[in-house]
Amino acid sequence: MVLFERGTRPVRLTDAGRLLFGQAVQVLEGVDEMKAISRRLHEAEKLRLGIGFVASTLYGRLPEMIRAYRAARPQVELTLLELNTLDQIAALKDGRIDVGYGRIPFDEPAVERTILRNERLVAAVPLRHPLSLHDRPLRLAELAEAPLIVYPKTPRPSFADQVLALFRDHGLRPAVVHEMRELQTALGLVAAESGICLVPASVETLRRDNVAYRPIKEKAVSPVIMSTRKGDRSPEIALLLQLVKDIYRREGIAFGV
Repeated sequence: MVLFERGTRPVRLTDAGRLLFGQAVQVLEGVDEMKAISRRLHEAEKLRLGIGFVASTLYGRLPEMIRAYRAARPQVELTLLELNTLDQIAALKDGRIDVGYGRIPFDEPAVERTILRNERLVAAVPLRHPLSLHDRPLRLAELAEAPLIVYPKTPRPSFADQVLALFRDHGLRPAVVHEMRELQTALGLVAAESGICLVPASVETLRRDNVAYRPIKEKAVSPVIMSTRKGDRSPEIALLLQLVKDIYRREGIAFGV
């Protein structure tokens, strides 16, 4: 079979050569397409896990749990989304996340909740405030005399409502309440000596100038809740729960209490 016309300048293909060249181009294009399809199939088969969380859980054991999960499941692509508890429920229902970590217990038939622990609350007070000078735990009645800073302002109900309910359940009503959007702003106002704020004990790891943390005499806790879709028995969810239990056991934290 002759593919080139001999003696021509420039070299030209014969009819057979042009036919074979066209077929070769199609084959090469098909190979490229197969490679692209293979990549898409690989991406489609890759395991993905979406985790939603409220900001305050980042100061607790959540980062450690995520690191442990990545080490155990390096092939899984993790997506982390900061979402309030209400948005976590919506994200679970529409599949944007697979698990959420929050603090507000909501009754939603499509969502299953597991209380991981009840975290102790502490009082964040200005460093030069008279309350910061006490070594003893502070009473809620003492704290109610100072302007109270709560967060988040929206949406409600939220951690702010847990704090206000704590005072209300003890027959107390803070004289002044300032509502802030988020934790960092609340602590900034404490540092500015604008009031005191009740926060989860794990927030103590966030050191702010001019802010002291003091224990509270009364029982004051906020739950850490793991939320998943009802009936989700995937091995990834089971692993996340086991990792939390392992971390709690090593650090002497009672699970579910």
